[in-house]
Amino acid sequence: MKSAMSPVVLVTRVGAARGTRAAAAALACAASEPDRAALLIDFADRAAPRSTLVATAGARALEQRLAAHMPEAAVASRGRFCQLRLGSRPESTDAIHAVLPLAREAAAVIHLPPALLRPLLSEPRLRPSGVVLRADLRADRPLTALVARDLMARGLRVAVVKRPLGRLAARGALLGALPDSDSVIRRAWTVVNHG
Repeated sequence: MKSAMSPVVLVTRVGAARGTRAAAAALACAASEPDRAALLIDFADRAAPRSTLVATAGARALEQRLAAHMPEAAVASRGRFCQLRLGSRPESTDAIHAVLPLAREAAAVIHLPPALLRPLLSEPRLRPSGVVLRADLRADRPLTALVARDLMARGLRVAVVKRPLGRLAARGALLGALPDSDSVIRRAWTVVNHG
């Protein structure tokens, strides 16, 4: 049974953990279906994404819809998902409210720096269903526990990805390829989407 509202999942890091962007891309792959691509919103000050040679029909359709309504947006279909790159400035968060209705029934995965987590959580129009934390528990176990406890107190489902994806899996995820079926990313998606 599908929920009435498409899931919106936030992905950020705790401490100095690496590999958050690849984890967000892999999560967007896991959330995608062949005819319905997930939207990966990336708060980063990097070059605009480019479409990959191979992309699902759902990813291409979502790219076209976003490009038609937001011609200046940095949007690209990448394998199983569609990526929208926003700047990392706090005012970039306003664009989310224009984008999410365009994604309609598609899941949205929002990759953001830790500094934007609280502003997005306090935004009443954005109702995330869960948060995925990329954390190195050897270095940041107490901080991760505090962050997770705070998020769960807000009624959010929380998953912690303890290790970055391997080099090939990360590269593939950034290009829109789903990591293996038994990956920690699939398990994280199950936790934040289904509880």
